[in-house]
Amino acid sequence: MPRQGKKFRDAREKVPRGVRFQPGEAVSLVRDLAFAKFDETVEVSTRLSVDPRKADQIVRGTVVLPHGTGKSVRVLVIAEGPKADEAREAGADHVGPEFVDRIKEGWLDFDVVVTTPDQMGKVGPLGRILGPRGLMPTPKAGTVTMDVAGAVADIKAGKIEYRVDRTGNVHAPIGKVSFEAEKLEENLAAFMDSIVRARPAAAKGAYVQSVTVSSTMGPGVTVDPNLYRRRLS
Repeated sequence: MPRQGKKFRDAREKVPRGVRFQPGEAVSLVRDLAFAKFDETVEVSTRLSVDPRKADQIVRGTVVLPHGTGKSVRVLVIAEGPKADEAREAGADHVGPEFVDRIKEGWLDFDVVVTTPDQMGKVGPLGRILGPRGLMPTPKAGTVTMDVAGAVADIKAGKIEYRVDRTGNVHAPIGKVSFEAEKLEENLAAFMDSIVRARPAAAKGAYVQSVTVSSTMGPGVTVDPNLYRRRLS
């Protein structure tokens, strides 16, 4: 369905121009305007006053959304021995070092990769395959860890990873249209709290420039960015 189709235009016309909504009002409006026949993802887009070309202004991090994303996440754990057993008990979908060779052969039926530090010698060469897809495990994201059980549990519970793009924007899912508005609001609050905490020391001026929420097919609804600027004081 074209994003600029009649249904989209009709929905966009119902968004008051120039209005900056409170978070609860914004997510409620996004839900009301959703028109697709499937359960659309609700996404937040945040524009930040950073220059991603500079290493000291990269914004990235992870956050566990209190109500998850509504998506079933397939977790691959590359580990051996007791750590492999822990991963299986925690609910990992695929476990074992043998998956390294399967990935080299083109297998990519997973959404997140977790590994233990001792396996990085095997996993490292997969960077050319996993890196461009945003699947390469890293210590900063908590996906290279000895606590594989905790990592799997967090991911299954709704942990997401975010990173500013080259235009200074951060995009992330915060749930589904079928979620109650209160749950979407709480997920949005958790994400924005993480964004604010991740502010680089080199960032100047009003760090959070804009915040917009939308559904997969629907128009954007602007959230008042001043709500998040005040948290910095």
